[in-house]
Amino acid sequence: MNNKRTILNLALSAMFLALALVLPFLTGQIPQIGSMLCPMHIPVLLCGFICGAPWGFVIGITAPLLRSFMFGMPPLFPTAIAMSLELAAYGFFSGFLFKRLPRKRINIYVSLIISMIIGRAVWGTAQFCLLGFDTTAFSVSAFLSGAVLNSIPGIILQIVFIPVIISMLENKKYLIRGYNE
Repeated sequence: MNNKRTILNLALSAMFLALALVLPFLTGQIPQIGSMLCPMHIPVLLCGFICGAPWGFVIGITAPLLRSFMFGMPPLFPTAIAMSLELAAYGFFSGFLFKRLPRKRINIYVSLIISMIIGRAVWGTAQFCLLGFDTTAFSVSAFLSGAVLNSIPGIILQIVFIPVIISMLENKKYLIRGYNE
């Protein structure tokens, strides 16, 4: 049974990686919309919830770097590097918290929101470090603008869309907590 679950997680993770690579093309013609909707975040968060923390981590760290190498977007330094650390945190913590919190609908939101906060903090820390610990290159206002204000539509989309999918999968018994790793 464990071997079947590993194969299923591998196939699902490959699908989530493909989605993370393709979804930005839907908003790619207008970069401002792409950065507002955060299209790579949704597949990574779903991967963490559905496949578990290790799978979500790997897809999160891989997707931005692979997309940067394949398509030149996001730019590798500092964007794709910081984003890969952010998405790795998203994927890991969504799966980690979802597995460990009691099976209540509200805990889907708790897992999601905590993962999003941790991921944004990781992104801000990575940006600050990658830009040479320079507060003029990456200030608190730049963090708030990039992590929160510019991303409000994407944050809302994630908070609305992801719990609905996870709840539907749980209701249909396609997703069983504790079994997804």
